Amino acid sequence: MTLPEAAGLLLAFVARLITGAQGHWRGTAPKAEQRIYFANHQSHFDWVLIWAALPRDLRAVTRPIAARDYWTASPLRAWITREIFNAVYVDRQRSADQDPLEPLVDALQRGDSLVIFPEGTRGHRGDPQAFKSGLFHLAERFPGVPLVPAWIDNVQRVMPKGEVVPVPVLCSVSFGAPLQLAPGEDKRAFLGRARDAVLALKPAGMG
Repeated sequence: MTLPEAAGLLLAFVARLITGAQGHWRGTAPKAEQRIYFANHQSHFDWVLIWAALPRDLRAVTRPIAARDYWTASPLRAWITREIFNAVYVDRQRSADQDPLEPLVDALQRGDSLVIFPEGTRGHRGDPQAFKSGLFHLAERFPGVPLVPAWIDNVQRVMPKGEVVPVPVLCSVSFGAPLQLAPGEDKRAFLGRARDAVLALKPAGMG
């Protein structure tokens, strides 16, 4: 076992210890197929929780999207995201002629699965903000890849915005039924439907 593999197992164990990292497969089952998981976004810990909730064999082929400027700001962050998570880096400060989806497209063309957050920036405890267009364009370019919605619950209490030390809180990830772009469906309708699919997984009684 390599050092990154051992570190990954340790990190998954720690994430489960802190959060429980419970995965609830409501509309689909964990399956060894290429997928795009898309979820609400509340914390830097979000993609760690999804990754830890996946079975080990799926973690190996599922890559999170990480902002290059933040996740390479220190040698430790860069090593963790590169060696353990095999993250797909995206540039938030890019030139006007640079396609923001190019790194994601490259990963999907290689057969990897992705974890993305269509809101773009972290929101608040409430409902997700409007989804940005990236998910729609990926659905157009990769119609055969299932889009799996997910709702991450309680993670904002583990790693609130502005905090750096996680707090032990029981968390969960609920995975819903896969979506695909319908024939003739326009961007606005699709993004609204995708957002609704994430919201449908929100536990009853949450504000």
